[in-house]
Amino acid sequence: MKKKRFLSMFMTVCMTGMILAGCGSGSEQGAADAPQADTGAAVSEAEPETDEPAAAAGETSAEGNVTIWYYWETEGHQEALNHIIDEFNSSNSGVTVEAKYVPFADFKKQLSIGASASELPDLVILDNPDHASYAAMGIFADLTGRFDVSTYYDGPVNSCTLDGKLYGVPFGSNDLVLFYNKDMLETAGCEVPATWDDLLATAKACTTDNVSGFAHCALQNEEGTFNFLPWMWSTGATSYEINSEGGIKALKFVKDMVDSGAMTKEAINWTQGDTMHQFIAGNLAMMINGTWQIPTMREDAPDVNWGVAPIPIDAQPVSGLGGENYAVIAGGNEDGAIKFLEYAVSGDTCLYMMQQMGYISSDSTIAEGQFEGDEVYQVFVDQMQYAQARGPLPEWPEISDAISLAFNKVITGDSEPEQAAEEAQTTIDKIMGQ
Repeated sequence: MKKKRFLSMFMTVCMTGMILAGCGSGSEQGAADAPQADTGAAVSEAEPETDEPAAAAGETSAEGNVTIWYYWETEGHQEALNHIIDEFNSSNSGVTVEAKYVPFADFKKQLSIGASASELPDLVILDNPDHASYAAMGIFADLTGRFDVSTYYDGPVNSCTLDGKLYGVPFGSNDLVLFYNKDMLETAGCEVPATWDDLLATAKACTTDNVSGFAHCALQNEEGTFNFLPWMWSTGATSYEINSEGGIKALKFVKDMVDSGAMTKEAINWTQGDTMHQFIAGNLAMMINGTWQIPTMREDAPDVNWGVAPIPIDAQPVSGLGGENYAVIAGGNEDGAIKFLEYAVSGDTCLYMMQQMGYISSDSTIAEGQFEGDEVYQVFVDQMQYAQARGPLPEWPEISDAISLAFNKVITGDSEPEQAAEEAQTTIDKIMGQ
């Protein structure tokens, strides 16, 4: 059945698979949205209570086997998923779920090639920036009206949505905020910056011969784009409007940060993990980074006096959305997969997975009480209402490449902001057929 459904798309899928290879993060790095290497440390050992499945938009009559593909290498993540699968299998008759590990480097290729044969699973867990690409191919089932996401944050739901239809369910989310060294800011006589002007002034005040005032990952790839986009979004520009007043303003701001010495050019070589380690080592006063770094920060930097705050803004508050989604494979055991999803995202079961993996629940009703009493995590939860998804657009990887090339040229001095913006916009417009 799957083979007949997807064979006609094979050539399109294979060509697109090569494009998608540059999108998303390495399996252990946590780049942009897959923080599994860093989140396994600070987790709860509590067993989830078996809840009744959350009410979906329509009841399903399900039976048979359901196979899930995932790419997590972290043992704790695998154990957590297997645990809820065991709980589900023991408490639900008619449907049996099993999980299969597919290495991250092979995940997209196997998903693409699998569309040409009867080799697809029934359910996948994948990076949210990749979602639209596969939804556009017809690989994912339309869950509109079949699953209730009315209490979920807009950003995660948008990452699962294409042309007004829901093609997945958010698994768990993370976002970006400002990390700052409290002692360095106090020594410089500065408050925590709230605006771009504040950030520039504070970063300059904190910069010394051995310390850079500020940095974020600025690699020329999806990870770098993830960290740059909040500057554009804060001006009111969308991801596709880099040659707008707001897009150019964002590029000029990054240029001003670098030219003043407040932001180190070395950021073009740093992953988010590298940036965190520079912060831990005392070489940075401030950085943009994500939820998944908290366990490592608390374990490896007990003597660093640090805090977190919203990303400084231009015109509006914003954060970047990372995380993963569930997607049901069209033509597979759709009813069985949905029945498992109803269980997996419900109350204590969802909370268990989020605690084990260091994610924020994409369901606002769960997230609001998830980190009660934890001031650091609560900042990330509060920013989820402003977290925007990259895309969602099938051609997002190519657009991301154009954006990351533009800000890299500005940081290195190869192009002025206006020129870099114009070149990137030309590429983006061609990709979008404008």
